Amino acid sequence: MATTQQASTKQDILQHLLRQGQATAQELAESLTISPQAVRRHLKDLGDSGLIEYESVQTGMGRPQHQYSLSREGREQFPHRYGEFTVSLIDTLVETVGREQVGLVLRKQWERKALEYRDRIGAGSLRDRIERLVEIRQIEGYMAELHPPEPRRSSEPEQYIFAEHNCAISEVAESFPSVCGHELEMFAAVLPDCTVERTQWLNDGEHRCGYLIRAKLSIESAA
Repeated sequence: MATTQQASTKQDILQHLLRQGQATAQELAESLTISPQAVRRHLKDLGDSGLIEYESVQTGMGRPQHQYSLSREGREQFPHRYGEFTVSLIDTLVETVGREQVGLVLRKQWERKALEYRDRIGAGSLRDRIERLVEIRQIEGYMAELHPPEPRRSSEPEQYIFAEHNCAISEVAESFPSVCGHELEMFAAVLPDCTVERTQWLNDGEHRCGYLIRAKLSIESAA
């Protein structure tokens, strides 16, 4: 029983680091409501397993603090639907028909996906549609979240942050970064009454892919 609980706590730590990018032992203890001593024991085990890494950060006059984050191996603990075979297949297609033709195929795939998503999320308020999109992406292996909007003036458009803390096609994205551009276009096509802007990108070394989704102002409301 204790072993099961320890494994669960370690998984909670990994998920927290995946969501937040980095954290100190104290921050993890407060978030998980366990003692800092227990957190440090789990962090040591995770570090010995190569799943996390840390850097020392000086804050104020005290001792430097360790900021923990996931290693590459730690990120690979989370779901991936595509792997080396997909990358190998695309490489073979590039050799056979050329990179330009493969790019057209990938674009066509995202266009079809956008139509599928639009059909599945249906109609409704912007928040309802994004929440359904989050659910669909979670089923597909993404740790997706919808963050509440920042406080805004009544004249400002409705907006949300849509975040994905892991990439279910990371191997493909590393070899063919253009798929990330297609993904951005796909979200814009799924929500045609919005502008979609990428604010964070895993391929740039950030801890998540973040998208700012902002409702387009109608001519009447802009007047």
